Amino acid sequence: MVLTNRQEHLLKLIVEDYIKTARPVSSKSLCEIMNCSSATIRAEMSLLEDYNLLEKEHISSGRVPSEKGYRYYVDHIMQPKELTGDDMLKLQTIVNNKSLVVSDVIARSMEIVSQLTNYTAIVLGKTSKDNLISKVEVIPIDKHNMVAIIVTDKGHVDHKNIYLDGNVEAKEVSKTVDLINKLIVGTPIDEVSSFLEFQVKPIISTYVEQHEILYNAFYNAFNDFTTAESIKMSGTKNILMQPEFNDADKIRDIISKFEDKELVKSIEEEDNGINIYIGSENNIDDDVTVIKTKYTVNGEEGTIALIGPKRMEYDRVITLLNYIMNNIGKED
Repeated sequence: MVLTNRQEHLLKLIVEDYIKTARPVSSKSLCEIMNCSSATIRAEMSLLEDYNLLEKEHISSGRVPSEKGYRYYVDHIMQPKELTGDDMLKLQTIVNNKSLVVSDVIARSMEIVSQLTNYTAIVLGKTSKDNLISKVEVIPIDKHNMVAIIVTDKGHVDHKNIYLDGNVEAKEVSKTVDLINKLIVGTPIDEVSSFLEFQVKPIISTYVEQHEILYNAFYNAFNDFTTAESIKMSGTKNILMQPEFNDADKIRDIISKFEDKELVKSIEEEDNGINIYIGSENNIDDDVTVIKTKYTVNGEEGTIALIGPKRMEYDRVITLLNYIMNNIGKED
C-alpha cells in the first residue's frame, strides 16, 4: 500500500490531532490546514478508511486512527520530537548524578518519564553475570529473621530476607558471614550458588557449630539473588486517567494485569533498539501500546518500557527513551 503525499499528510494530521484531543477529527477542521475543500478531504478520508487506516466511532462522527493507522504513522510518518529544555533538565539531574548506581539511575529516570507523559513505566532489571561479589552483610531482625545485603563490584545492591529454622546464636551468624566473605568475594554473581555448594559447604562445619541451619538459609538466599528479576513500576494509575479507560470493567481488567507479575515480566525485550507494540501486537492488552527497549550498561541488563493508550505521544516517548539510553552509564 502506497499513500500519496496528501494522504500521508492527512493521516499525520488526524493521528496527531486525535493524540492531543481524544476526539474524532472532522473534515471541516482540516480544510484550512490542508488548503482543500471539505469534500476533497472527506473523499481522502474515505480512501484511508478503505485502507483500514482510519475508522469511525459512530456513523455520523469524524474519523479516528485505527490500529493499522497508528502502525503506518509510526513506521512511515513519525519523526522523533525534539527534547524540550525542561524535560532534558529533569532527566539530566538523574543521569548525571554520579552518586547513583545504574539501577537507580534507570528506575528514577523512568519515574520522571512516567510523570512527564502520564503513562505507566516499567523497569525489568537483573544483575548481569559479570557482576562480581564485593561484600555480604547481615542485619538481624529477631531470633529467626534477618536481612542479607549483597554488594557487587558494579555498585549493584540487593537484599533478601532470611528465615532461620531454629534458634541460632548471633556469633554463629557472624562466623558464617565472615567465612562467606573470605571465600566468595570476587565470584561472579551467577556462580555464587555453586561456589557455596562446592567450596563453602565442605568446610563450614569446621568453623560454625550450627552450620546446617545457616548453610541452608544462606544457600537459599543466594540462589534467589542469582535467579530473581526485579520489577519496578511507576505511574500504574496514570493510564487509568486516560479517557479510553473510563469503563469500570476495563479499569479492573487493566489493574489485574498490572498486578500479574508473570504477565509484567513477559514485557522483557530481546531485540535491540526501541520497539513499539500497538494494540494486538503486545501481550498486555489490545487497547494499549507498549514501547520498550533492552539495556545493558556496566554489568546491569534489563528492559525499560512505557505503557499507554494507543493514542500515545509516540514521537515524544521515543525521544525520552533515546535520551535515557544514550546517557545512562556515560562517562564524562
